This record gives sequence, structure tokens and C-alpha cells, in this order.
Amino acid sequence: MSYKFLVGTYTDNQKQGIDLLEFNPSKGTLELTTLASGISNPSFVIANKNEDLVFAVEETSSEKGGKVLVFERNKEKEKLNLIDSEFTQGDHPCHLSLSPNEDFLVVSNYSGGNLAVFKIENSGQLKISQVIQHEGSSINPDRQEGPHVHSATFDPSGKYLLVADLGKDAVMSYKFDPKAEQPFQLLVENSMQGGDGPRHLAFSASGEQVYVVQEMTALLEIFNFNEGNLSSFQRLPLTPSNFSGEVGAAEIRVSADDAHIYVSNRGEANTLSIFEKKENGEFQLVKHNPSGGLMPRNFVLSSDEKYVISAHQESHDFVVFKRDTESGELSPTNWRIKGHRPVYLYPLNNH
Repeated sequence: MSYKFLVGTYTDNQKQGIDLLEFNPSKGTLELTTLASGISNPSFVIANKNEDLVFAVEETSSEKGGKVLVFERNKEKEKLNLIDSEFTQGDHPCHLSLSPNEDFLVVSNYSGGNLAVFKIENSGQLKISQVIQHEGSSINPDRQEGPHVHSATFDPSGKYLLVADLGKDAVMSYKFDPKAEQPFQLLVENSMQGGDGPRHLAFSASGEQVYVVQEMTALLEIFNFNEGNLSSFQRLPLTPSNFSGEVGAAEIRVSADDAHIYVSNRGEANTLSIFEKKENGEFQLVKHNPSGGLMPRNFVLSSDEKYVISAHQESHDFVVFKRDTESGELSPTNWRIKGHRPVYLYPLNNH
């Protein structure tokens, strides 16, 4: 079995852009190629279910914000053809989310502190549908002087959208009605603890719990979820009790059976923390596993969950771990490859 991943990057020149990482453990190969160059900071990249459309941000700023790009993907030749480019109505877009029926694309604008909602036409073209501006701030004057929308995630039912706003220490719950003129309506503002800085989140398979990465306090927080409302269930640190260095919790991934949660931590930690679910429903720490590089902004489980690939923004590399599907633990391998400032990994189907 072989695996393919779209790679989002930060760029320094016109030769860089969206990359493709290909991993074939049976052949012992790990290869990186550039799919689309001349793109400025495509730091987040995803595909539709058919994997024939690819969406990417340009994490930039202008009077009309950053940009979101749409590509047609030729699967056989592994080429991307740009078919649309739209301004995001907010600076530094950093996250993309497709609605369950893939009729809407939600863009999170970090510096703009807002959401841009695009209707996806049959041709793949984008049409702006709604812009939602957040207001507010929190206790850290350097990083929370205003709203900073970091991600937007649909729940498994497709009825709700949860938006993590690092700047105002809140996870905003929106009701989603694709037939409405304004498809998203604010339902609940779920306040986090001061200085938490919520970044990314994931749902349990049942949709009854939400797992939130608190970037600034380096915590995994487990919430019970009910019709948009969050109630805290557990707060789990991503560092040992004697750790005193800089932190920056980043990505979260959950195994398909909900038995294990993985969270990356940057700063001086550079770890992938592993948590396992106990019989009473609580999670407990398995291990703070070294990520194998510097600044693991992103990582991903392979489709069969036998491997974990960690992408390091500062050491400019990808590191492959074997994953024990029973215990969830990670063991190092010799597979490693250099890549320019990789910051996101999106898994494509098996090939």
C-alpha cells in the first residue's frame, strides 16, 4: 500500500507552492514533488471527496484580504490546474472547511477575525455568500488584542459549525442551513478560560464530544457537546509537570475508533502527545512523544492508521512513525525527507 498527501507550505520564492508527499513503505520510498508553484503561502490545502478539486489558501493580506484558490486535479498525471481565485474578505486565511454536501466552502481569516463563506458552483467556481465578522478580545495583549479566527469545523450531523477564535478565547457555535440566504446563524458563544487561545478542534465519531486544542496554554480540552453548547469534561496538559519552556499547541487528530487522540505541541516542546480513552469515558496520557523535528505544526495519520507523518515548519522536514493500532503508541522509523516549511498535510485516498 502507498499513501499520498497534499502539503501546504510557507513560501519564499516563485518555485515553491503546493507539494505532494508520496510514501510507499513496501518499496521503502518517501518522495516530495511540487504540484503547483508560484503561489504565496498556501498554508492550508484540502480536496473534495472525489479528489478532483483542490482548495488552498494564500495566507496573505490586502485591502480585500488573502486569497482562496480552486484547482482541478488530474489524478493520473498529478497536476493541478487553477480554475478560480477569490479574495477572502479578511487577512491571512489559515483554514478551510467544506460543508458535508460540498456546496459551501468556509474560510477562516486569522488576522481579519472573520469567516468568509463561499457557495461552490457546479463548475467549481466560488461565489461569496456570507461574511461573518467576530468582535472582542481577551487577556493576552500581544496575541488576543482582537478576534483571530483559527478554524471552522462541521459536526458529524452537518447541522452545526464550530469556530475556534484564538483572539477572543471562544468557540462559536453556528447553526447551518444551506437553503437560507445567510446559511450560518450564531447559536452560542462558548467561552474558554482566559488565555487558552483555542486553535483547532475535532469531534468524536458520535458527535457527542468535542476535542479542542488550546494553543496558548498547551492543553487538550474535552467538551461534551449538545446542540451547539459545550460543557468542559477534562483538561489535559500537553507537557510534563516539570516543563517550563515555550509552548504552542497546534494540530489534533483522532483515530477512527475514537480510542486515541494525538495533539502536536511546538515551541520548545516539539512533541506529539498521545491520549487513550478509558472505560469510564475519560482520556489519559499515554506519552509525550518527540515529534522528530522542530515545530510540528501539522501531522496526519495514514488512511489505515498504521503510520503517522509529522511535518516540521522549522527543521524543514517530514518524519514517519509506525503506529501500533492497539496501543496507539508511535515508534520511530528511518523514513525522513526534507521539504521547505511544511505546515499542513491532507491525506488523499490509497493508491
